[in-house]
Amino acid sequence: MRSLRGNPWAILAALCLGFFMTLLDLTIVNIAIPDMIRRLGAAVDEVLWVVNAYTLVLAVLIITAGRLGDLFGPRRLFLVGVAVFTGASVACGLSADAAWLIAARVLQGVGAAIMMPQTMTLIIRVFPAERRGTAMGVWGAVAGLATIAGPTLGGLLVTWFDWRFIFFVNIPFGALALVLGALLIPADPPSKARPRFDGTGVLLATLALGLLAFGLVEGERFHWGQVVGPVSIPLMLALSAVLFAALLIQQRARQGRDPLVPFALFADRNYSLMSLNAALVSVAMLGYSLLFTIYLQSVLQMSALAAGLTMAPMSVLSMVAAPIIGGWVDRVGGKYLLIGGFLLFGGGLAVLLALASPDSGWAVFVAPLAVMGVGVAAVFGPMNSLAMYRVEPRMAGAASGVLNTIRQLGSVLGGAVVGALMQTSLNAGMAAEAEARAGGLPPEVRDRFTEGVSTDHGAGLELGPPTPPDLPADVPQSVADQLSSLAETVFAHAFTDTFRVVGLVPLGAIVLGLAATLFSRNMRGPQHAPEKAATAERD
Repeated sequence: MRSLRGNPWAILAALCLGFFMTLLDLTIVNIAIPDMIRRLGAAVDEVLWVVNAYTLVLAVLIITAGRLGDLFGPRRLFLVGVAVFTGASVACGLSADAAWLIAARVLQGVGAAIMMPQTMTLIIRVFPAERRGTAMGVWGAVAGLATIAGPTLGGLLVTWFDWRFIFFVNIPFGALALVLGALLIPADPPSKARPRFDGTGVLLATLALGLLAFGLVEGERFHWGQVVGPVSIPLMLALSAVLFAALLIQQRARQGRDPLVPFALFADRNYSLMSLNAALVSVAMLGYSLLFTIYLQSVLQMSALAAGLTMAPMSVLSMVAAPIIGGWVDRVGGKYLLIGGFLLFGGGLAVLLALASPDSGWAVFVAPLAVMGVGVAAVFGPMNSLAMYRVEPRMAGAASGVLNTIRQLGSVLGGAVVGALMQTSLNAGMAAEAEARAGGLPPEVRDRFTEGVSTDHGAGLELGPPTPPDLPADVPQSVADQLSSLAETVFAHAFTDTFRVVGLVPLGAIVLGLAATLFSRNMRGPQHAPEKAATAERD
């Protein structure tokens, strides 16, 4: 082990272990929601906060944690983050009730926020310029793999054990990352001029991000209206906009004195475009995953295990393709690989949406999911490599914090937009389907049926066919059975149509990402080699 100390690839393995855990926990929880509700005896709103608490804390704290890495050293912050995250995972798995679990998820989010931006900073520190593109490619591919592997791994764990093991699975990953990190990552070098802590910027950013994230995450549940008393979702979003404006003014005045967000980062065209792409890819990934998971379990009536295995080709192909594509980043350049990744990801998703029907079999999804898996591997790595190519090591923490914050806000925005459109589309579709199919019902139950299925059906993974209406005692059982079967048919067709329509949101995000990439500069080889300067940029 001593011979591996300081070895960049060994350090990358430790960093990727920690990074993998943080992103895995963004998606692995969704598939366990029904099991949590049943075993914890928790309300749906409580269990949804198990998901949202982690998302909110992560979105709010990453940008600050990135700057703290510059202040106190990324190695130290990485190890602290891994320890906090792993300990919180144990607390999650041991939770006795929903309140305990939500509190533990908040602590998990703190650990993840501390850890996540340090991984990118350390990669920039330990890898020489000529191999940094490959390393960033592997790191980005791990991000893609973790995001899409959640439902598959979660389905296996929930089916074989129960929901607690989606958190216990982090323990071996965390312990190994902690040990490897402590043994392999060199100590943070002493700094003669550590950046000053921007307390005002941190306060403004935390409040602005917190209000924005809460408003987007909880907006649909409160019907985009009142939360409590005079506090409303629109008011939160408006205050967030005011605070962001104040942050912009404060940061502009502080640019010469260690700002929280160095504006010089956005002077680089690639960093700006890839920051936009980070948000768009997160919208696409979150939107696709949410819709497809509900479709598999609620329309096709798959178990958590069957749904996870159906989505497995995407994870497997991404895992196989990631190291290959990562090795091409420095030789080919990130721009062209990223273009190919967007084309594969978008093309596979378009085919997936076209093949979806109320009675599709799992086999029809294998090919498009496999194509999407290769696409994901070709998106995350090159995208991050292009973003960080020209970032100076002294600003790596800030750059990583900003980039990961934008990525996380993309996930929050994607969930909010897709969730709102999903419910609106589903309610309209249910009403139309019920009206169209109720003609064959006896007249005395026809109106009861159409009114019963035309009400709100919630949002999230608890979606399913509506409960048939109460019927008079003299109605034959055969009619009751007919209503139950028809309710399932109405829901299946309505949600399938919703999947196809709302699925255009993640598909549109991919198209926008492809367009943004066309305006980027291709980068490959060492950043600081003068003899290659003329060939490093290719428009």
